[in-house]
Amino acid sequence: MKRFLRYSLLLLFFSPFAAKAQFETFKDSVVQLYGVVMTADSLRGLPAVSVVVKGTGRGTLTNNQGVFSIVVLKGDEIEFSYVGFKPKTTLIPRNLVGNQYSMIQLMVTDTVYLPASIIKPRPTREQFERDFVSTDIPDDDIEIARLNTDMAKRRVLAQSLPSDGREATNFNLAKNAQRYYYSGQTPPMNILNPFAWGEFVKAWKRGDYKKK
Repeated sequence: MKRFLRYSLLLLFFSPFAAKAQFETFKDSVVQLYGVVMTADSLRGLPAVSVVVKGTGRGTLTNNQGVFSIVVLKGDEIEFSYVGFKPKTTLIPRNLVGNQYSMIQLMVTDTVYLPASIIKPRPTREQFERDFVSTDIPDDDIEIARLNTDMAKRRVLAQSLPSDGREATNFNLAKNAQRYYYSGQTPPMNILNPFAWGEFVKAWKRGDYKKK
């Protein structure tokens, strides 16, 4: 027990020194990185260039003049990417003296070659008019919405599509509520109900009973 207390006291005595040494080591590895990203041909500052520390998910963007600032560690790889330019990677020196590092990153234009397209006119005016008239133009969003909300189409979909869980549950609840309401008595017959006859006449005029 005495030996355990002795080791505990020694550990508590040396722990602050070890933590301080570890903090000093980490503090020495932190670097404030400054820089500017420019085009290689015209030395023009590039705005909104993505500056990311590889493997960490940390990063920043350059301002309107192409200037950026980010905190990194010695030995980190910095990735520069921008649309229309080739990506670049820069390594922060591990033996860097001090905690500040400045750099100028030049970006080279990335040339993309598209496949060639040959445009040929129609041989005759009559052929052009024929092809123009017979061209199938796809419906826009407004026309698609109008077709989807058409009354006849909705009626057909309502009759052909199966009921979902919510509709089936509501139908069963309504049927049970009607059965409980007339429990112990004879339910009324709709054949003598004038409102039911009115709904029947309306459905007949709409053509609900016609074969589709």
